[in-house]
This record gives sequence, structure tokens and C-alpha cells, in this order.
Amino acid sequence: MSEFVTGTTFGGTVWTPSYVTDLNQRNCIGCGRCFKVCPRDVFDLIEREEVEDFDDDYGDFEDDDNTMVMSLKNAADCIGCEACSKVCPKECFTHEHKAAA
Repeated sequence: MSEFVTGTTFGGTVWTPSYVTDLNQRNCIGCGRCFKVCPRDVFDLIEREEVEDFDDDYGDFEDDDNTMVMSLKNAADCIGCEACSKVCPKECFTHEHKAAA
């Protein structure tokens, strides 16, 4: 069993950060909640057309004004707080613990 990176709250509680490793852009609605709550500038809104594996099979987004989708701008800057997942209405995020060095 490997040990994971841990942190300590001001009150002394030990917790294990869970860092964002993936963002499912197919489910993302571009609401920006994760962008607003992230304290580390990990995310960026991009045009939906820039998403490589996105295809609109059913024409769901043809008439939508929402042509934006979230992307991972700087995942290496994530502090593992999981605030993005807590505010995401579409459960777009995957998080993982990091093994201690």
C-alpha cells in the first residue's frame, strides 16, 4: 500500500488532496462554475469546436448560444481541493490522489 500526499487543516485534521486529472468535455455545459471556484487558475473556457473528440451527433448544440466548454489550462497547478467537482452539475471531473515521494 503506497502512501499519498497529505495536508493538514488549520484545526489539525489530516486530509488527502485529490488532484484533477481529467475533464469530460463531452458532458461539460460550459457553465463556468469550476472556473469561478478554482483558486489556482487551472481551467479555461474554449470554443466547443476546438474539442478534438467532440461530435454533435444529434445536432444538440446547433442553436445553443453556449458554444464554450471548459478545458484544463494548467492541471499541474491543482491543489487537490476538489471544489470544481463539488460545483459541477454534470460530474465532468476525474480526480486522483498523488503518491508521496
